[in-house]
Amino acid sequence: MISEKQADEEMVSSLNESESQEKEEQIKQDDSKFGLKSLLWHGGSVYDAWFSCASNQVAQVLLTLPYSFSQLGMLSGIIFQIFYGIMGSWTAYLISVLYVEYRSRKEKENVSFKNHVIQWFEVLDGLLGPYWKAVGLAFNCTFLLFGSVIQLIACASNIYYINDNLDKRTWTYIFGACCATTVFIPSFHNYRLWSFLGLGMTTYTAWYLTIAAFVHGQVDGVTHSGPSTLVLYFTGATNILYTFGGHAVTVEIMHAMWKPQKFKSIYLLATLYVFTLTIPSAAAVYWAFGDQLLTHSNAFSLLPRSRWRDVAVILMLIHQFITFGFACTPLYFVWEKVVGMHDTKSICLRALARLPVVIPIWFLAIIFPFFGPINSAVGALLVSFTVYIIPALAHMLTYRSASARQNSAEKLPFFLPSWTAMYVVNTFILVWVLVVGFGLGGWASMTNFIKQVDTFGLFAKCYQCPPPASATAH
Repeated sequence: MISEKQADEEMVSSLNESESQEKEEQIKQDDSKFGLKSLLWHGGSVYDAWFSCASNQVAQVLLTLPYSFSQLGMLSGIIFQIFYGIMGSWTAYLISVLYVEYRSRKEKENVSFKNHVIQWFEVLDGLLGPYWKAVGLAFNCTFLLFGSVIQLIACASNIYYINDNLDKRTWTYIFGACCATTVFIPSFHNYRLWSFLGLGMTTYTAWYLTIAAFVHGQVDGVTHSGPSTLVLYFTGATNILYTFGGHAVTVEIMHAMWKPQKFKSIYLLATLYVFTLTIPSAAAVYWAFGDQLLTHSNAFSLLPRSRWRDVAVILMLIHQFITFGFACTPLYFVWEKVVGMHDTKSICLRALARLPVVIPIWFLAIIFPFFGPINSAVGALLVSFTVYIIPALAHMLTYRSASARQNSAEKLPFFLPSWTAMYVVNTFILVWVLVVGFGLGGWASMTNFIKQVDTFGLFAKCYQCPPPASATAH
């Protein structure tokens, strides 16, 4: 006799296999029809997901990590990167487990997702109810909104180091218009080429920062006093929490995969690669410039101008456009669902419907042009809940009953032999992030953020810009 659990597992497996086969057949048909277009446009493999995760983790944060090291000190900077990188990979794994659980339950009910992109708040709704849906939607959308704002601020900050004829606020206007073109990219299926190029760009920039810092050498009288105050220490730690909390789009990336069950270890493998970019570059720039970084949140501002630096700036600008699309696409999906345009096949109609999402992002980037401090504030107040606390708590509540654990769609990881161990790990993450990330990090980052507002004011025309040459001459 086949048990009920085995029957359910076989049914889910067959449904998943049939859907995967349908998707692969569709892709093959598209390949035969469009050739090169499909090769560059339709991405749903494990490699596409890896490139998306790795590319999405390191964008403008690469340029603020030396600033974080100046706040934390060298040893704490390296330890926090490794610690939060592993913690972020774990909670991304939890999100992937909950996605598979939600999808398998819905497929048992014969629900089709052919023209529907599953999102994190829908997973929470299906597994835990409408209150969790509201919480997930609020935190996720707010985080992605400010993540997009940060990309615009970063674009203006970077281009200024190549062309300072325009102030940063004017550059923000220009790049806001450029980034608005992401409304034409339908979904994460269509980021195959962009993800590949984006990771190549950040790899170049990271190694440029490392090599350029060593070639430049230490500045005269360099000091490495970090950590000097608790406010700076926890602000820097929270910026690193934000760095490895870039998996607010995990569910959308998984849904774009032909076989989302294979996602489990992808985020960890992406993080291990990201370590090879972030740790050497941040350590090298901090070694070279030390405490000067405390007033220079963008690493480009301290390195001498050269064609290598100009190439790195241009590549980061392109990558920030890509990352803006990554952060905004889930917001586009949510807005489409609100206005009833999510099932529309016309790209132009969907693009038109998405435009209202870009306007508040543009406006907020002009109000708060604080490149480094806003990272820490977003990390403490939004990332801590969106990608650490909520996934850990949701996993614990989803599998709180014996029947849910027994019938779970995914097995326990090989290194945690019992559900008790799972609960211990998740409880540790909850307490740590709530106390250190949200509590101490929130206090420190908001103190620092308010200080920046008091110093420069809202709508700052050119935040942390050097005075014009004519002014210094007098």
